[in-house]
Amino acid sequence: MTTKCLFLLCLCLVPFVVFSSTFTSQNPIDLPSAKPVPILDTNGKELDPRSSYRMVYTNRGPYGGDIYLDYSPGSTAPCPDGVFRYGQVGPMGTPVRLITPSHFGPGVYEEQQIKIQFVISNVEKCGDYTIWKVGPYDREERTSFLETGQQDSKSCFKIVKSPRLLGYELLTCDGALVGTMGQRVALVANYSLDFDFEKVED
Repeated sequence: MTTKCLFLLCLCLVPFVVFSSTFTSQNPIDLPSAKPVPILDTNGKELDPRSSYRMVYTNRGPYGGDIYLDYSPGSTAPCPDGVFRYGQVGPMGTPVRLITPSHFGPGVYEEQQIKIQFVISNVEKCGDYTIWKVGPYDREERTSFLETGQQDSKSCFKIVKSPRLLGYELLTCDGALVGTMGQRVALVANYSLDFDFEKVED
């Protein structure tokens, strides 16, 4: 009787052993990777790194306008070297181009590491000075302002969806929030830029 019971028990365990063996570390389950979310312009079209865009205030309200390039206060640089935001709606900002890793595909995506470059007419003289970067820490203002520098600038950024409005926020690649102090674009604790991309027609 005991031998019969042991035999029946073994028969019951065989399917369980075979089934469980398929889920060992040698046979991991492949989970689908998250699909990157493309960034859209004001017309609902995906951004193209070969095109130029203006960074415009999401609400088009009285609290801010487009992003533009100008000289930083006290600058002795040969070209405009500061990132600013108009304090009112109206003036058109300086177009930008988003530089993406070449292996990442043709689009621009949320959370993707990018560089930002102003697109200017005086390329021969100042083209190398238009890449955005985080400037040195300003002890008086207790922040770092965004500046422009040469092509080898190591600063990089990420664009993410704004949790408050329909537009986007800008972060540095190490997670610092980008916003404004007065009209200067700087690293901030809150109050992000909240912007959209408006395509510049050729």
